Amino acid sequence: MASSFLTHPQSAKLRRALFQVHLWAGIAFGLYVLAISVSGSVLVYRRELDTLLATRTVIVTPHGRRLSDAQLLAAARAAYPGFHFSAIQIHGPRAPGTAVDVWYLFGGGRFGRGRIERLFDPYTGANLGDALAPEPAAISWIARLHDNLLAGATGRELNGVGAVLLTLMCVTGAVIWWPGRARWRRSLTLRRGVGWRRFNWDLHSVLGFWVFVLTLMWAVTGIYLTFPDAFAALIESLSLNGSPTTASRFVNHAIDWLVQLHFGRSFGPYMQALWAILGLVPAALFVTGAVMWWNRVLRRAIGAYGEPVGLPAGSAGLQPSDRASALG
Repeated sequence: MASSFLTHPQSAKLRRALFQVHLWAGIAFGLYVLAISVSGSVLVYRRELDTLLATRTVIVTPHGRRLSDAQLLAAARAAYPGFHFSAIQIHGPRAPGTAVDVWYLFGGGRFGRGRIERLFDPYTGANLGDALAPEPAAISWIARLHDNLLAGATGRELNGVGAVLLTLMCVTGAVIWWPGRARWRRSLTLRRGVGWRRFNWDLHSVLGFWVFVLTLMWAVTGIYLTFPDAFAALIESLSLNGSPTTASRFVNHAIDWLVQLHFGRSFGPYMQALWAILGLVPAALFVTGAVMWWNRVLRRAIGAYGEPVGLPAGSAGLQPSDRASALG
């Protein structure tokens, strides 16, 4: 059976069953994927948008001589005794009569995992509070949509269910994608000179292949962010009499690293830009999948088709095995 699937997957009953699961699950929660995908891409730049739209400018009264950078950093460190930061940095312009923006980086690693921004009086070293005003309502709305679907704790749990379904979509999609040993290489790239339906099918297949691992990572970490206790129980089960083991440490560090990867904010501007673009791919998969659903189901229901339903344009000359592939 395994050998038959590797060579002629289109004839496998399991593949056909998984295709139906993939198709209808995608349609059922496609709008959810669209909303999470687009909002996630925007939130990659949440910190930058907050800085752009909500930065505070605080005017200070000069009191004698301005503090040196070393003195200002010492005052900033003294403002948070007992806290350990990976670095404390002075940022932004140092215009006369304005407060200075100081960044506290924390979390370790050369990229840092997060930061706190505070304003300090450059003459007295006084802590003047957060460098950012309250977050703009539009950004907060997008964040609530992404985190809990605008429905509080209930929405967060639904978001976790959506992440489970997205994981299912990834797994079934991986099985469906396999075109057989003889044709798998040509399924990695788009082809020219095909009809728009064939192109739509190919685009869905190619995008799904190249972002499979990334989408699966987003889905699994989405489950973790909603149901962290389940993962904590897994780590605990790998411990020995309550003490960490090599396995539990590995899983703990892996989860920690994957969560950082989920947000894409801690790895520099190039990674942020890449994440913002690739974060839209699940939305593109929904759109191309919806087009295939239209061709396969709705056009049949309304009787408005010229070619065999579901076949990409120009498929009349395909071999039987290729036609089966086009039909899924």
